[in-house]
Amino acid sequence: MDLLRLKSFLVLADTLHFGRAAARLGIAQPHLSRRIRDLEAEIGVRLFTRSQRRVELTAAGATLRLRATRILDEVEKAKVEARQVGTGAAGRLRIGFIHSSTYGMLPAIIRSFRAMRPAVMLDLVEMTMVEQVRALRAGDIDIGLLRSLPDVTDIAFETVMREPFRLAVPADHDFARRRSVSLRELSGQPLVMFPREASPLFHMRITAAFERAAVTPVIVQEATQIHTVMGLVAAGIGLALVPSSAERLPRAGAVLIDLTDPPEPADVSVAWRGGQPPLLVPPFLAAAHAAAAGLDEAGERPASAAKRAARRPGRQNKK
Repeated sequence: MDLLRLKSFLVLADTLHFGRAAARLGIAQPHLSRRIRDLEAEIGVRLFTRSQRRVELTAAGATLRLRATRILDEVEKAKVEARQVGTGAAGRLRIGFIHSSTYGMLPAIIRSFRAMRPAVMLDLVEMTMVEQVRALRAGDIDIGLLRSLPDVTDIAFETVMREPFRLAVPADHDFARRRSVSLRELSGQPLVMFPREASPLFHMRITAAFERAAVTPVIVQEATQIHTVMGLVAAGIGLALVPSSAERLPRAGAVLIDLTDPPEPADVSVAWRGGQPPLLVPPFLAAAHAAAAGLDEAGERPASAAKRAARRPGRQNKK
């Protein structure tokens, strides 16, 4: 059914006057009359009764008026929604995230992003870093929130935060009364370590730091998740080098102290499949940078000058 005819029909149904309806539509009255005749011919019934003095809707016309109003309203809504999706004001964003981002970063990003794009629906899925890379390649997610991965060249990463490492020790350990410890002092100490395959960035950063310090770490246990590592430290299994997001975890039985020669900070990055980023990536990146800045201002991260410098965001686009 021709939408222009429906619109002309509704204007005439509102005015019940061919001259006024034609003027509102900006067309000649004979042109309007032809549209109405064509519409009646298409439907097969009369929609108006006409006399020299009056134009009235028939019962069929009154029924069509209700339906036509809804149809044109839906058409207008479809235009608006399509325009919003096409400009990134609306739509759906599928996000993969690592567990440690829930300690503060992810909630802050979601709050910031929703304030900027309230009409965008978010699908959130917790995944390991390896799972996120696979999902990005397969098109199952649009964005990943993870750590930058070495040797991944078909995924683009942008660093939004850099987390310095700290030393987690049992609360009854001698180091717990210290303000800082060097890696050399960890020689011979039992350590809980992040595994190479599941946590490649942490493993690489920590291993490289021990190599620089000429220390051979004594690994007594491996664990993937930061909260698990902290629990093992609290249980007295060993000490551990952990990113500073561990500060936002309940840690009864464990203490975090500074390292005088810490590993290179661990990146928190937004990732997407290499090439032209999806339309909603730029606003998500803006929300991520705003969230990182907000965490700093709230005092939820170390505030020393050295740590602020180590955490300063950078860009790595790997294609």
